[in-house]
Amino acid sequence: MTGSPGKHERRGLLLVVSSPSGAGKTTLARRLLEAEADTLQLSVSVTTRPMRPGENDGVDYWFLDGARFTQMREDGELLEWAQVFGNSYGTPRKDVETAIESGRDVLFDVDWQGGRQLAESMPDDVVRVFILPPSAEVLESRLKSRNQDNADVIAVRMAQASNEISHWIEYDYVIVNADIDRSFDELRAVLAAERLKRERQTRLTSLVEQLQRDLGESFRS
Repeated sequence: MTGSPGKHERRGLLLVVSSPSGAGKTTLARRLLEAEADTLQLSVSVTTRPMRPGENDGVDYWFLDGARFTQMREDGELLEWAQVFGNSYGTPRKDVETAIESGRDVLFDVDWQGGRQLAESMPDDVVRVFILPPSAEVLESRLKSRNQDNADVIAVRMAQASNEISHWIEYDYVIVNADIDRSFDELRAVLAAERLKRERQTRLTSLVEQLQRDLGESFRS
């Protein structure tokens, strides 16, 4: 399966991937970014969350204080924003609009609130994919194996998972992540199909008109 947008120009799309914590969306997103590096980029969010060990400013997130985040929100510089576990997250508008206008796709690793706001802001450009865990037991096991959170935080994430999962119906596609390799193939297939949608291939009209002219001339001759 190719990662190329093809020889005809097209408008980029916004690929939103959401899931409860531990269902695998971040792993799938990273694999997709590696496989589609020529045409797909990650939307780097701004956040008021403290930086975690191993994270880099401008790579994982743009880390801001509360005052700067509020200013960006009030000035309309964010496509979407949300509060999650007491911290604020948002998507800078300018970088996203520049990317899709140039034919690049933008990947969003966001929760359902962010996905809904993106769909409201840019409905013709957004494709939403929800990642479900195969069971509650598997979800808890994955959260524990990450070794990022203590038992109290894991309990909170498990309690929140039911609410997050209740929003699956808002999404265009749903992938049950029982096997990471199969789920990756399914996610990449969604991206490939969405790139071929007629309305995103911006040069199709002129191509078809030229084909018809050439065919007409060939028939007359």
